[in-house]
Amino acid sequence: MAVQTPIPVHFDQVFPNKAYLTSAVEPIYAFVDGQRGAQDIHPVTGEPMWQVTVLDADPNAKGAAKTVKVKLASRVQPVPPAPTNGSPFAEVEFVDLAVTPYVVEVMKGRYKVAYSLQARGFAEPTATSVPVDRSKVAV
Repeated sequence: MAVQTPIPVHFDQVFPNKAYLTSAVEPIYAFVDGQRGAQDIHPVTGEPMWQVTVLDADPNAKGAAKTVKVKLASRVQPVPPAPTNGSPFAEVEFVDLAVTPYVVEVMKGRYKVAYSLQARGFAEPTATSVPVDRSKVAV
């Protein structure tokens, strides 16, 4: 069995210690024969695709796992919240967050499961978000 559609998840399941925007909202372009084409379109909604990079504030995340890209499907370019308290980074939450697992080859003959993150847009960060103790989460 293969999962072929995004799996809805709650923001706190993916970013239990918050997430911070580290890039601008940028369009995702389709590539055809190695040439950049038009802006990529979401296969289900038909909306243009955008992308941001966020810092995962999980203290246990290491290396490349500290930053992740989140794809956004939206008719217009999503507008993130502004940074607060003099920080250069805006705290963000996402609306309708979903993950899509896929398999990637990491070395010849060695594979791992990776995840693509998608959302519908930004939400105002909630004051009620509390860090989740991942050691108590069932896998």
